[in-house]
Amino acid sequence: MQFEFTDAGRILAGIALLSIVTIEFGGYFLTKIVRGSVPMTPFQQAFARAGHAHAGVLVTLGLVGVLYADLARLDGVIGWLGRVGILAAAILMPGGFFASSAGKGRTAPNGAIVMVWLGAVCLAAGALSLGIGVLTS
Repeated sequence: MQFEFTDAGRILAGIALLSIVTIEFGGYFLTKIVRGSVPMTPFQQAFARAGHAHAGVLVTLGLVGVLYADLARLDGVIGWLGRVGILAAAILMPGGFFASSAGKGRTAPNGAIVMVWLGAVCLAAGALSLGIGVLTS
């Protein structure tokens, strides 16, 4: 059996790979935070670490998900959820950590924390779609 990317899989994987540069920049920014160059509350520091970690892990998992969806030849709603769900979580969850902790001296999350929970729903939908799709393909 020879593997071939679907057009959707190829495009999504390419975009995800390019996004790694932004995660890299986030890592550099995190080193500035830890050195004390960027004033932040302990809450903001924790959310910056959580956002950065979620971005890296979820983009990696999303890339694996695209491969599994294409290998299993998933199509329709299951195929799209499998390819896009985890990658959407890779945008929403870190974005929620960063946006909900933005602002001088913040010590608790603002309303943007809802993005973290929307990302969790996308992650669950993507993982369930992939798992079910791979098992039934």
